[in-house]
Amino acid sequence: MPTASPRHGNDIPVGQDRIFDGLADKFANSLYATARGQIRLAVLDQLLSCSLPQDGAAALDVGGGLGQMSVWLAERGHDVTLAEPSAEMLARAQAEFGELPIRALKASIQALPELAPGPWPLVVCHAVLEWLAQPRQAVVTLKSLLAPGGRLSLMVFNRDALRFSNVVKGNLDKALEDRLSGTGQRQRLTPISPLTHADLERWCREEGLVIESVAGIRIFHDYLRERSPDEAQLATIIELEKRYCQTEPHWRLGRYLHYIIRHADSAGPEETF
Repeated sequence: MPTASPRHGNDIPVGQDRIFDGLADKFANSLYATARGQIRLAVLDQLLSCSLPQDGAAALDVGGGLGQMSVWLAERGHDVTLAEPSAEMLARAQAEFGELPIRALKASIQALPELAPGPWPLVVCHAVLEWLAQPRQAVVTLKSLLAPGGRLSLMVFNRDALRFSNVVKGNLDKALEDRLSGTGQRQRLTPISPLTHADLERWCREEGLVIESVAGIRIFHDYLRERSPDEAQLATIIELEKRYCQTEPHWRLGRYLHYIIRHADSAGPEETF
């Protein structure tokens, strides 16, 4: 008789990626319909408007979820393909495309070298690596998708910020014992593989990828006592987040870390952050 696979919490086997079928409403309501989501999109808008090619380059949105970044890119003239492994999330994303010419592809990141090999001048991969059992291997895959000189917009969940947040909330033993990774339980959205800036620095160096910039996303909001600001307060918080997202030491405690990464097989400046 075959033995059951080891399990991570009550839901997913150890070593298995987290796919979000059944959680589209939770993502839409608990993230993007809140101040957290508004701040995330506002800061990304500022960062990407300054960093990404403006020539309508073809773009691959890896693990694009509900499609916010695909829509953002398409509205700015990019030829976008959204790849998402969750059928439910992909269907919700397609409902938001309207007349925008965005192609939808049901595919995991591991399948993309075969299904969407490119090479792509622009790859976007936001809040994906932290839900993978092997995030290091995903960096190899993302590099393989990039054209020489191409740019990768990468955003990951920050393990150091997660530790700090647990201390602020009084989860002292959990922080001290470094029990920070999520368990994969069905309704919990703590990532199974939160990452550090040191992780990304090392992996990019090993793969010959150049980090051109780094920023923190939600560097202040998630530590506030009042997490549901009114419209005027939210505008002020967004201004603070935009102003200090790339400033030492604040960016290091962003709930997410955002990187612009260049495929190093081209001439260009070294790391500039």
